Amino acid sequence: MGGSVSCCISPGESPKIHRREVELEECPITTAEDVSEDTGTYLQHISDRELPDVFIFAELAQEANPSDHPRASTLFLNKSQTDVREKRKSNYMNHMSPGLLTKKYSSCSTIYIDDSTVSQPNLKSTIKCVALAIYYHIKNRDSNRSLDIFDEKKHPLSREKVPEDYCVVDPEHKLIYRFIRTLFSSAQLTAECAIVTLVYLERLLTYAEMDICPSNWKRIVLGAILLASKVWDDQAVWNVDYCQILKDITVEDMNEMERHFLELLQFNINVPASVYAKYYFDLRSLADDNNLSFPLEPLSNKRAQKLEAISRLCEDKYKDLSKSAMRRSVSADNLVCIKNSKAVLS
Repeated sequence: MGGSVSCCISPGESPKIHRREVELEECPITTAEDVSEDTGTYLQHISDRELPDVFIFAELAQEANPSDHPRASTLFLNKSQTDVREKRKSNYMNHMSPGLLTKKYSSCSTIYIDDSTVSQPNLKSTIKCVALAIYYHIKNRDSNRSLDIFDEKKHPLSREKVPEDYCVVDPEHKLIYRFIRTLFSSAQLTAECAIVTLVYLERLLTYAEMDICPSNWKRIVLGAILLASKVWDDQAVWNVDYCQILKDITVEDMNEMERHFLELLQFNINVPASVYAKYYFDLRSLADDNNLSFPLEPLSNKRAQKLEAISRLCEDKYKDLSKSAMRRSVSADNLVCIKNSKAVLS
């Protein structure tokens, strides 16, 4: 037929299979052991050339970042544990009570409820907790790594002269709280925006490998609030609106700071629901450790009726879902038992 292999050689086999066997015999497979380093004819497989350690390291780095991974512990909670342990140790040594018993407890006649939930946090308490988290960030910082765009002396927020010791003296918790409260009340921001602000702040510190310190905390907090309000709220506050709140700052400065903030975040502004919930509950843990209790209100008749109505509605929805999930097949529902007549044997 003109070829070296014909179908007459093995009538019981396919000529394609036999041709493939001949080709494999003529071209044996070489391995890395058969080829010396001098020849250079061995081509390594792409899976062997990949570096799995790099991908493993990147995955571990992502899991270690609390603003991206829900299992990683938040930075502010870790930084606050040192002071909490020292405070507990001091109270134990001095036989002092941890604090005044200001927490309200329910009784047979009065029931106190906490209206602050993960979906609707209390605004005032959330801002206090976020300010306390920033306070611990500044107090227990590792170093003073910063960038010029966030330096308050190079980019002042007011016309007042910056003190000489502005980069040495740590701000108090009340000062941080008043600064954040002024921005939130003037811009009419929500409590959820405060939690997202803290997420962006810790993400900035992790991505940019910098510290929040007395010289840059105001501009970092302002940039985080600016970005969180645009991402979270439906009706975002414009940069020019913040210039009306902070009279001495320019729109160009706000735009430049926002651009640098986004670049340092690598444009990662996504906040998963699991990360948001983790930050909310860690803020509540921080409040408990520092005797910052969330407000408890007595349960009124109107509030009780509203909760009962919501509970009944959820219960009805759950029953409907259970019925639809456990619905039987049509053939079984319409099954009719046929009665056979008895046979008469004669």
